[in-house]
Amino acid sequence: MLIHIEPHSIIPIYAQVRNGILEGIVRGDLKPGDALPSVRSFAADLGVNMHTVNKSYHELEDKGFIQIVPKSGAIILKPDEPTKERIDLIASTVRPLLAEALATGMTDEQVQDMIRSIQSSIKGE
Repeated sequence: MLIHIEPHSIIPIYAQVRNGILEGIVRGDLKPGDALPSVRSFAADLGVNMHTVNKSYHELEDKGFIQIVPKSGAIILKPDEPTKERIDLIASTVRPLLAEALATGMTDEQVQDMIRSIQSSIKGE
């Protein structure tokens, strides 16, 4: 699994790891039932602290994307249908970013184009 870590990014490294795994799921590189590398080996591969990878794994588990099996590793789970609560949570996270984009003067069309571009990039299209 290829995840590129940018050490000087404003995005924390654990979030970069988490986001990389999520993008792998979206692209189909990681499928339900696939095992993730152990925390220790993944951290070594990425050149990051194992607590960083552990935090990423636990966030993904809390959100229902993986299951951590003690002493065995982590497994990708089949996604559930998004609940209204999950959609509302995602919307509340995106809302301030959208407000910032609009406050900078971006038009509705520019915002929609940006979202489409990001979505295509995540899917590898």
